[in-house]
Amino acid sequence: MQFAEVLRRRRMIRCYDATRSVPADALEAILQAARRAPSAGFTQGVSLLVLSMATERETFWRIAADDDSRWLRGMRTAPVLITVWTSEEAYLDRYAEVDKGWTDRDPARWSAPYWFVDAGMASMAALLSAVDHDLGACFFGIPADRIPAIREAFGVPSSQLSVGVISLGYPAPAPAMGSPTHRARKSQPEVIHRGAW
Repeated sequence: MQFAEVLRRRRMIRCYDATRSVPADALEAILQAARRAPSAGFTQGVSLLVLSMATERETFWRIAADDDSRWLRGMRTAPVLITVWTSEEAYLDRYAEVDKGWTDRDPARWSAPYWFVDAGMASMAALLSAVDHDLGACFFGIPADRIPAIREAFGVPSSQLSVGVISLGYPAPAPAMGSPTHRARKSQPEVIHRGAW
């Protein structure tokens, strides 16, 4: 598939065909796409926890969400959940190395928290790879008050910061939902500025 077509087809899918599993080779390609995303200083501080067994996903949903909204019912049908984590410590350690030289490890030196920027890049690479493999995906966050319980249930080290989750599977026929159904895409002049704002 051509890259322009992948971009055109990318959507946040919120309901999956629960009868179809994600092929192992497609899942591996998606994970490798995330792993190949840019990384500040080649820190490689983004980690992925893959939940593909029914018991793992059930544990995740029991801890992460307790409502029964239409959105959540659809998301629970995803056969794979990829939780995305990052480590601020890894970036601060990396930039205190000799070739970078910020020995004070001060996060204020950073123009943006690149541990989150890189996690966003890895997540987008995974989302685009999903489309390239004819799969659907959606990125969503874990409620902040539920992260400690998720961390404990799955043995995630305390140094890891939750970025979000990518649900993955074959899209099910479902009515469109989400923000794009009631918000128009901004025009090009509203978001692209040339030479000056």
